[in-house]
Amino acid sequence: MDPNSLLPICFAHSGYQLGAAFSARGDVRPFVEVRDLDALRLALPSAGTLVVSGLWRNELLDIAPRLRLIQSVSAGTDQYDREMIRSKGVRLASAQGVNEVAVSEHAIGILLSLTRQLHTLRDHQARQDWRPFISDVPRREEELDGKHLVVVGLGRIGARIARLASAFGMRVTGVRRRAASADDAVAIAHPDRLPELLADADAVILACSLTPETRSLMGEREFRAMKPGAYLVSVARGPVVVTSALVDALAGGRLAGAALDCFDEEPLPASSPLWTMPNVIVTPHSAGETRLYEERIVDYLVENVTRLEGGLPLLNEIV
Repeated sequence: MDPNSLLPICFAHSGYQLGAAFSARGDVRPFVEVRDLDALRLALPSAGTLVVSGLWRNELLDIAPRLRLIQSVSAGTDQYDREMIRSKGVRLASAQGVNEVAVSEHAIGILLSLTRQLHTLRDHQARQDWRPFISDVPRREEELDGKHLVVVGLGRIGARIARLASAFGMRVTGVRRRAASADDAVAIAHPDRLPELLADADAVILACSLTPETRSLMGEREFRAMKPGAYLVSVARGPVVVTSALVDALAGGRLAGAALDCFDEEPLPASSPLWTMPNVIVTPHSAGETRLYEERIVDYLVENVTRLEGGLPLLNEIV
């Protein structure tokens, strides 16, 4: 047996029950589970594998002499210093695909909430207020059927969003750099065409990764380019959207509404105007939440530990 396989696996997450999911496999490898940064610092010096996301700090590498593998709990890996990890001889794998079903369903769900005004109807319910029929036609609920949706980022999540939207009868354009598409129902456009697409889109869903090219992708100029009365949904990383520009577009009536799951500062500060804007839905970085999350992460972990011990490339290898 590889002696490194006897080093403890450290599960580090504030809420997910990763240890229980691992134990349910009957795996005999030792592990420890921690919930905060202080406990992680105590556990890390003896760990051979770390399963982590939000608790990660790059300086932790300096107290992890035995660490060989970092299995990210999240699909996004922008919090990890890849060069530092590589210099320590540690391998890094993402959890890409672990929550593609949950995130894509969440994106369509909050778009439906905006167009069917479910969030405001819930507010009426909380007040025990039976809302009357709406005589002002432009203020009524809308239908997705026949509308043009632009999905920015056509990876696994974006592609599934596009398929779900097509099932609702939407005309879908996916924005990505590669032109090929395996789905004839989705038109593909290069990012250079984004301004003209924004002018025609009834709704825009951001599902792109955070890269130097997508940071501040949606700013003042882009919101001015958007079709009046359109909706913005973001399940991308917070810095993809310039929050101040979005608030101005919403307050000025340029957009009909917005729904966002991630923000450039999390938790979203109580002072943010997004909390109280009636045409905004805020979800607390919960798009990826699913009852199957832990089970799928453990699938990735077990596969990658096996590959590491066999000297093979990792699943979703980053470093």
